[in-house]
Formats: sequence, structure tokens, C-alpha cells
Amino acid sequence: MLAAMLDFLALSIYVFVMSITPGPNNIMVTASGAMFGYWRTIPHLLGVSVGCAAQTVMVAAGLGVALVGYPILRNWLAWAGTGYLIYLGCRIFAADFISSQVGPRPVPLSFLEAALFQFLNPKAWMIAITTATVFLPQGFTIVTGSALIALVLILVNYPCISLWALFGTAIGRFLTSAFRRRIFNGILALALAVTGIGMLVY
Repeated sequence: MLAAMLDFLALSIYVFVMSITPGPNNIMVTASGAMFGYWRTIPHLLGVSVGCAAQTVMVAAGLGVALVGYPILRNWLAWAGTGYLIYLGCRIFAADFISSQVGPRPVPLSFLEAALFQFLNPKAWMIAITTATVFLPQGFTIVTGSALIALVLILVNYPCISLWALFGTAIGRFLTSAFRRRIFNGILALALAVTGIGMLVY
């Protein structure tokens, strides 16, 4: 029992550190908080947490073996993830231009979009593989251990990324002009692109 408790304590600390530090998800929820406010960003936040948990369960169930055994698959995922991050950066940068034109207004990422994005997110893959291989608790079956890991991921990850969304919401109150919004969106878009390329190189 003590060993299991230590496993979950170590896992919680690891997930906290990885969730609170900058990454693609945190940049995106910051932008969403600034553009749409916290409440409209909640589906995005839930999608991130549940998507990360589902991804980790899949890795624990055997997907990680395929990724290790077939490096080309990892390379394709890395390239696809980087491309999608650059696309999202363009989407963030263009949001204010779109909203000023006649036509569809930008909308926050949905729960499903945010959840599926984790499978293209290099940092999310790193977290999932490390969690499934290092922190799978002893004394439990794969199914039970994976379910407990998923629960810890959701409970720790959601408050962490919520802080970034709230940070974005607070900043959004100062983005009262189109010029300020474009500067802010440009910085976040550039940060997403640099993050994606940096993870690809790494």
C-alpha cells in the first residue's frame, strides 16, 4: 500500500510539473482564454485533460510498444504534430482579422478537437510514454493501474491548465484594441510554431 501511495505521489508531482510548464496546450488555452473567456474555454480544457488520460491508457495498453518498435511512426507523428501546431498558430494569429470581417466568427476548440490534438502533440506523447512506462503503479492489473493513472492525470492536469486559461482571460481584459490583440495573437502564434519546431528537432 505504501509503495502504491509513493507511486501516485511521484506521478502527481510529475504530471503537475509537466502540466504547469509552458507547452502547446498551455499556449493554446491562454489564447482561448484571452479571446473567448474562461467559461467558453472549459470544453477545450476538458478535452486536453481527457485526451491526455486516454492517450496514456492507450500507451500503457500497448501502443507505446508500436511507437518504440517503429521509429518511422514516431517521426510521422512528430512532423504531423509540428504541422498542426503551425496551423493552429496561423488560426490564432488570424482570429482577430476574421472577427473583423463579415463571415463566420472564430470559435474555441471543442472538447473533441482538443482531445484529438493530444495525439499530434509531441509533449503529450512524451508525458504519456513516460507515465505509462515509469509510473504504472505496482500491485495492480494493467486495466486498474491505467484507470488510476488516468484519474490522477485528469485531477492534476485540469487545474494546471486552468491557470493558463485564467491568465489568458485576465490578459484579454487589456486587449481593448485590434492592434493589441494582433500583437498578443502574433506572440502566441510564434510561440506555438517555435515550440513545435523545437520539439521536432529535439
